[in-house]
Amino acid sequence: MKLEGLKVIDLSSFLPGPYLTMALADHGAQVVKIEMPGEGDAGRHIGLPDGGHSVFFRNLNRGKQSIVLDLKSPAGREALLGLCAEADVFVESFRPGVMQRLGIDYEQVCAVNPRIVYCSVSAFGQDGAYAGRPAHDLAVVALSGVLSITLGDDGVPTVPGIPVADLLSGLHGLSGVLMALLRRETTGQGDYIDISMLDSMASACANITGPTFAEDRQPVAKHERTTGGSAFYRLYTTRDGRHLAIAGQEAKFVRTLLAAIGREDLVHLVLRGPGPHQQPVTDVLQTEIGDRSLTECEAWLSGMDVCFGAVRTLPEAFADAHLAARGMLLRDADGRPHIGTPIRFLREPAHIDLTSPALGEHNHLHAALQVGAAD
Repeated sequence: MKLEGLKVIDLSSFLPGPYLTMALADHGAQVVKIEMPGEGDAGRHIGLPDGGHSVFFRNLNRGKQSIVLDLKSPAGREALLGLCAEADVFVESFRPGVMQRLGIDYEQVCAVNPRIVYCSVSAFGQDGAYAGRPAHDLAVVALSGVLSITLGDDGVPTVPGIPVADLLSGLHGLSGVLMALLRRETTGQGDYIDISMLDSMASACANITGPTFAEDRQPVAKHERTTGGSAFYRLYTTRDGRHLAIAGQEAKFVRTLLAAIGREDLVHLVLRGPGPHQQPVTDVLQTEIGDRSLTECEAWLSGMDVCFGAVRTLPEAFADAHLAARGMLLRDADGRPHIGTPIRFLREPAHIDLTSPALGEHNHLHAALQVGAAD
C-alpha cells in the first residue's frame, strides 16, 4: 500500500483529525491513537453503539492502534516524545496553547525529530482574534457566512446534514500532510501545518462569492445559481410526497428536458441566467414532476441525457448497488457495515482493516514506553 512504513501519532478526537488519520491508515500507515485515561476519545461515546463501539467511533478510527497515556504527567509526556522520535506524522486537534502547556508543541516534538510533519487542526487556527475561542462545526459554518445562504423554504438558515467544516478541515489537513511529506523527500526536514476549520470554509466559498466580491453585497439565495434561483438546480416534489433534484444547468440539458415536455419556448428564460424570471420554468417542471411518483420520475428521466437525483434516505443510499460496486459499503467479519474509502488507486489500492481498537488495546505493543502508560 502507498503509505506502508509511515508512522503516525494521532492525538486528535471527535471528527476532523480522526478523519484525516483514518485516510492514512486505510492506505497503509501505522496510526497510533493516543487517548487520555478514563473515557478516551469522546467519539467512543457519541451516537448509537453497535458491536462494542459507537458507529461514530468505528467510522473514524478503524485500523488504528490505541494507547492510553496521561499527558499531564512527566512520564506520559516523555513516553509520547519517545513515540514521536520514531514517527513521521503528528496530528493534534486541541485548542491553541494546550500543546505548549503540555510540553508537546511543535518546537518540543521537532527537537526530538526534525523530520516530523506536525499538523494542528483547530476551529480558528493558531493565531488571529478567534484563536483561543472554542467552537464546533455549526458555529464555524455560521461564522463563515455559508449558513446565511443555506436557507429553507421559509428563508430561515437551516442546519446542514453533515459537518462540512469538520470534513473540509480534515481533507485540507490530509493534503497538507502529504505535501509536507513529499517536500521532506528533498529537504530532509519536516514541517508544521496550521489548519483552521474557518479557513477551510472560506476556501470552499469559491462559487458563491460573486455578488460579494463584485458588488460588495449579500447574495440573495433564492435568486442565485446554485441556491434556488435556477429551475434546473433545485428540488421538486413528486406525486407521492418524495423529492427529486434537477441539477444540471448547461444549455444541452435544459433543451433536452424542455423539449421532452414540449416547452422549448421556455429555454431562453433559463439561458438568461438565474433569477425570478425563471419562475415559469420552475412551475412547469413542478407540474410535470408532481404528476409522477419518484419511481416514475427516475424511469422517465433515465431515458434522457439530463442531470437528476432522487432524494434518498440514508438506508436507501447505502443500499445502492452502485456504491457497493465501488467498494463504498464494506462489511466486517461480523457483518457490520463500514464506509469504504473514496481514494482509489489502480496500483497499491487500500487494504482496509475494519477492526476498531479498544481503549488502550495496544499499550503492550510499545513495551519500552510503559513508564508513561496509564492504567
